[in-house]
Amino acid sequence: MKSLLPISFVMLLCLAACTTKKAPQAETWETLFNGKDLNEWTVKIKGYPAGENFANTFRVEEGLMKVRYDGYDSFDERFGHIFFHKPYSHYKLRVEYRFVGEQAPNAPGWAYRNSGAMLHCQAPETMHLDQDFPVSIEAQFLGGDNTGERPTGSVCTPGTEVSIEGEPYKGHCANSSSKTYHGDQWVTMELIVLGDSIAHHVIEGDTIMSYSHIRVGGGNVSPKPTIPEGPLTKGYISLQSEGHPIDFRTVEILDLSGQY
Repeated sequence: MKSLLPISFVMLLCLAACTTKKAPQAETWETLFNGKDLNEWTVKIKGYPAGENFANTFRVEEGLMKVRYDGYDSFDERFGHIFFHKPYSHYKLRVEYRFVGEQAPNAPGWAYRNSGAMLHCQAPETMHLDQDFPVSIEAQFLGGDNTGERPTGSVCTPGTEVSIEGEPYKGHCANSSSKTYHGDQWVTMELIVLGDSIAHHVIEGDTIMSYSHIRVGGGNVSPKPTIPEGPLTKGYISLQSEGHPIDFRTVEILDLSGQY
């Protein structure tokens, strides 16, 4: 008769089996910008109907999505946005961008090396012809101007409201804690958005801005669209043309909707 394994050894094997954790599954990111064309994107520029890409403002060259103003005699507040065709509610968004060149003629001074990713946007076809910005939450992209600090990743609220550190924020743009990025360097920002409950802006592994209680409300959109006030739980993603040339190399998303 074979000898039995010591009870303590059997218990050890059971404990190891019971406490072994499954290896975490790899994250599956979806590429929104394919580096080839803008087929799944819709342009909306102030003064033009949705779908009209005035002066080829948004274009694909050298595998990059580029915003350019070589077809403009004057910027004339023609703020533009390019919308991905699918709405999202819970997700991580990763955008890699760089500012290049000089501002468009007569672009506003505050828009120097200024752009952004607009989150939970209204659909482009619901915007007024002369509407400047979509109702959304803006994760602002800023580049340095060689005169002082210009943190990127701040939050702005066109037609929306948020709370910061548990208190309703009364202003339009709240500064992040990021450093200033000078020159034409590439910057990667990750945005974590969980419906209307909370959002985080992350650069180089650091959370530089967080806010909660995302709602439709407030001002800073002209003319104001007729969207009911209340929790803003989902929407489209768009990228800006605000008067300064910018390149986008990576735009990808991790859909988290099945986890909440």
